[in-house]
Amino acid sequence: MDEKKYPLPPFTLETAKQKIQLAEDGWNSKDPVRVSKAYTINSEWRNRNVFLTGREEIVAFLTDKWERELNYKLKKEYWAHTDNRIAVRFEYEYQNKEGQWFRAYGNENWEFDENGLMAKRFASINDLAIEEKDRRL
Repeated sequence: MDEKKYPLPPFTLETAKQKIQLAEDGWNSKDPVRVSKAYTINSEWRNRNVFLTGREEIVAFLTDKWERELNYKLKKEYWAHTDNRIAVRFEYEYQNKEGQWFRAYGNENWEFDENGLMAKRFASINDLAIEEKDRRL
C-alpha cells in the first residue's frame, strides 16, 4: 500500500499552508525519524553544501544536526506554490555547545509526489551569530 501524507497535491493556498505548518511542527519535534517520514524513500536534498539521498541519510543528517544545534526552534512562512511545489522562507534559532546563539535565515524549494511525500528539498541557509537577548523564537 502506498504511503500518503496529507494534504496531497495539487495544492491550493490553504493546503500549501497546511503542508508548511506540518513541516514546521515536524522539524520542531527534533525527531529525525518522524521528520524523515514526510519524504519519499529516495528523496533528494541539498542542505547548504550537503547533498543527501533517501530517508536513512536524512535521519543520520538530522540526528547529527540536532546534537550540534541545541535549543532549536524553527518558523516557516509561505512564499509561493504550484500544483506540486511549495517555496518557503524560514528562520530558526539554535545554540551551539559553547553557548553561542545563532539565527539562521533561508529559503527552501519543495517538490512533492502524488502521495504528498516530499521528493525534493533544496535549502539555502545563512547563519548569523546573535546575543541571547536578541532571540525572537
